[in-house]
Parts: sequence; C-alpha cells; structure tokens
Amino acid sequence: MGQACAARAIAPARRRFCSLSLEAPEPLGSSRCGGNAVIIPLNHENMHGRRWPFVTIGIIALNGIFFLATHWTVERETREMGEVREHIILLAAAHPDAPMNAAEQKLVENYRHSQPKVWDLFASPNHTPLDAWDADMRAWTGPRCEEEMNRFGGQLDQIEAESTLGRFAFYPSHRTVISYLTANFLHGGWLHLIFNMWFLWLAGAILEDTWGRPLYAAFYLVSGVAALWGYAMVYPNGMIPVIGASGAIASLMGAFLARFPKTKIQLGFFYWIVRPRLYRFKAPAYTVLPLWLAIQLLSGVMAGESGGVAYWAHIGGFGFGLVTALILRYSGIEQKADQAIQEKVSWSAGARIVKATDLLEKEQFDGAISELKALIAEKPDSVDAHEMLPSVYWRKGDTQSYVQAMETVCQIHLKLHDTEAAWQDYEDYVQAGGNKMPAASWLELCRHAENIQLWERAATEYEKLAEAWPQDRNSVLALISAGRIQLRQLGQPQQALRLYIEAQNSPVPHQDWNDTIRKGVDAAMGKPKPTASEPASPPLAGSLRS
Repeated sequence: MGQACAARAIAPARRRFCSLSLEAPEPLGSSRCGGNAVIIPLNHENMHGRRWPFVTIGIIALNGIFFLATHWTVERETREMGEVREHIILLAAAHPDAPMNAAEQKLVENYRHSQPKVWDLFASPNHTPLDAWDADMRAWTGPRCEEEMNRFGGQLDQIEAESTLGRFAFYPSHRTVISYLTANFLHGGWLHLIFNMWFLWLAGAILEDTWGRPLYAAFYLVSGVAALWGYAMVYPNGMIPVIGASGAIASLMGAFLARFPKTKIQLGFFYWIVRPRLYRFKAPAYTVLPLWLAIQLLSGVMAGESGGVAYWAHIGGFGFGLVTALILRYSGIEQKADQAIQEKVSWSAGARIVKATDLLEKEQFDGAISELKALIAEKPDSVDAHEMLPSVYWRKGDTQSYVQAMETVCQIHLKLHDTEAAWQDYEDYVQAGGNKMPAASWLELCRHAENIQLWERAATEYEKLAEAWPQDRNSVLALISAGRIQLRQLGQPQQALRLYIEAQNSPVPHQDWNDTIRKGVDAAMGKPKPTASEPASPPLAGSLRS
C-alpha cells in the first residue's frame, strides 16, 4: 500500500540552512520519481469486507477533528519557535562563550551534530549575515550576549511548555507518557493528513475485518507507541518533535504484508508531461511493500534525524506490525477473532458470502466460485456476489473468466448509476484484455470519460465502440460524438471530417441524425453556417443510406 504517511519530524531549518517550521508533507508509501511524477496505491483486491470498518472510520474522523482543532495554532507556534531556535543557534555560533541553559545546550549540540557543515559556516568569521539582526548580533559583547541568550532561553522554555507541540508532540529527549498517544493524532498539513488517512483506509479496513474491532483498535494504538519508541531508540537525545499517524499506519502495512502477501495492489503512476496523465498497474504486496521498506531504510540512513520525515518510526512500525500479525495468525488468536466475527455477521451477510470469503482466505478458489455463483443464481441482483467474483477469478489466475465477470460488474454499476465505479471496472477490464464491452454500456462509459474531460480517451473509446459494433445503432452516435470531440475539444478538423463521413456511410439506418452529421461535415470543412435563406450543404453523393 505504499505509504500511509509518516510521523513527521519537524527539523530546525530556515531559508536554505535550517528549518524551524513544518516542511511540506511527504506521503508515506508513495514513491516520487523526480519532480513531476508520483506513484501511489489506489486500491487492492481485498477491499470488500464483511462489516463496515467503524473503527477505521472513527480513527480517520478523530484525526480530522484534531487537525482542524490544532492546525492553524501549530503553524503559528512553529513559526514562533523556529525564530527563537534560529536566534539561539546563530548567537551560540557567533559567541560560543555565551552561557546557555540546559535546553539551549541540547538544541545547540544537536544542531552541531546533525548539521556540522552549516554550523561551521555560521561560526566562521567570514560568515555573511543572514539579516540585519544577524549582522548586529555579531558585534555584541559578553554582557549583551548573556542577556539575549537568557531572554531567548526563557522564550524557548515558555513556548515549548505552553504550545500544542510542546504538550502533545513526541520529543525523544524528554518523552511523556501522553505524547506516545497524542503525537499520532497531530499532522503537519493538509496533504500530510490526507495521504495518511488514505493509506489508513487501504490497509486498516481489511485488517479490521480480519481481526475484529477490539483487537484491531488495540493493535493500532499500540503500533503508534511502538513506532515512536523505535524512533526514540535511534535518536534518544532528539529534540525535534515528531507528529503524525504514519508510524501506526506503517505497522498496518507490515501486518498487511504478513496477512495478504499475494494480494495485488493497484498503483497509479501520475506524471506531468505537458498535461497530467495517469497510468494504472498492479503488483503483489510481496513486491510493493518490501520495496517501500527498502526506500525507508535507505532514506533513514542517508537523511538522519534532520531529513524532515521520521523514517525510523516507519521502519520500527512496519517491523512491529509484521511480527505482530504473524504472532496473531499462528497463535490461533486471529482464528478465534474471525470465528467471532462470522457469528456476528451471519445474520446480516448472506451465509454464502461468508462461506465464500472464508474459502477465498484459504485459497480454495473453486469452492468460493461455486458459492458465489449459487448466490447469484438465487439473487441475480446481489451486488456483493458480483463484486466479489472477479477478485476470486483474479486470485485464481483465470483471466478469461475475470474479464467476463468484470463486464458484468461494470454493467451492474451502470445500472445503479455509479459511473465512477463502472469506469474503474472498465479500466480493470481493459487492462486484463477485455476489448468488446456491450455497446450500450460502452456508450455510457464514453460519455462519462467525456463528462470528466478526458477528451482524448473519450474520442478513442467512441471510435473503438464504432469499430467493434459496426452494425449497432450506437456506433453511429459514437462516431458523431468522436467527431464532435476531435473538432471542438482537440482541434483536429481532419480527424473530425473522417469520423463524420464514416457516420454518413454507416450501413445502420440513421436518418434522424442526418442533419447533425451534415452540420458536422460543414464545420470540419470550415464552411460557415447557412443563413435562413441559404440551404444547407447537400449530403456527399451516395454517402447516406437510410
């Protein structure tokens, strides 16, 4: 699942030297490729559960509430704390004999250790002042230095004691019991929160369905503590506050790998070359998640504590989740929890769905398929059965049956007016090799692509429909629609003319569309619209058949 996003390390840095403010959030689990591409997980095969994941939904809601309650305050406090810390560091570098309290000494020593080159630059007599205050400060004498250092030390102590970060963020150098919990519900920005919650949903919902609500809730809370503890073991004297749910979510990712290693994850490769584009592909969890962990290990070693992201909290959380999930599975605890869940849901979820889920979990694919087909025979409109069936075929490796099942699911979603889900179904259908969706359903999908302004894709799909169903009346409408897009949205009059002429020459009766086609031909040829006294252009000789 990639990254769910991270416990954020807030590193001292201002300008290009030291940041004392929250940096732009980096989504945990997404892999960035240069500055104009990103890979993130979109979904996976086990998205269907037996019950609503109320614990996961509740955790997401709590994170949202805490964020709205603290975000703007944290931004202001971070700026204030950043300015004070920066002044202390610059003052200590320029006047190393200035007396400092314990907090200032820790701050300076930590900075000297983590940023030795920048520190040497600040301490150099040839240092170029950053601003007017920096220039004036370098001319101060001993008493003034002592006075200012004492003042900054008092401000730092007050801000850290009274600020939201000081009370609720996790500081490895002076840990509090409450911060092991509260730090997991603070986030550094909107993207930090959104990415975290997305990865929480992807990994957490299925684990909640597997373990049950009480066990899953306990696991999540303990995971956050374990991840922060692991970070503190690497940086026991760290003074950078750590916030975010990523440590706990990394534990969910580790548990997901242990529980569902063969599950295929659909990834989206977003890239910007002239215009934004999205390429989807699938890969099993046993390749995606270890690769993500390797990236975290490399980043943790290279960036250290000052990298802006608490990589070692991710690593510790992932390891904790992986080991704990294996213990739960092979100790029998998971089986007992699963049995309790089945007893609770058997009254609301059909017995066949429950049995099919159990068989799928045991990789008894033929048995699961038989149960689902029996349910569909009894209840042809069972959405749950139809949605689950393609997943079973995919896990079994039966691509042909998967394509057929996805075609059916797509039509069901269209019938329910869920065009977003239907479009996703169609994407999966095409990736698996499907190439001839029923014409009426295909036309609806083309219209959806047009509605969301995927102009090139819509035009291509309209043409594919017309080519696949030349004797169907929808093929004429598809050619007209493709011509309109080529002419109006893509600025390709020659392509538009070709499509309109193909519509004119269609063997399918289409007399009611002749006027539309004729106007399209004229527009593509650059002819002005006829006035009321002028007749419209006649059809091309022999081109219309009705």
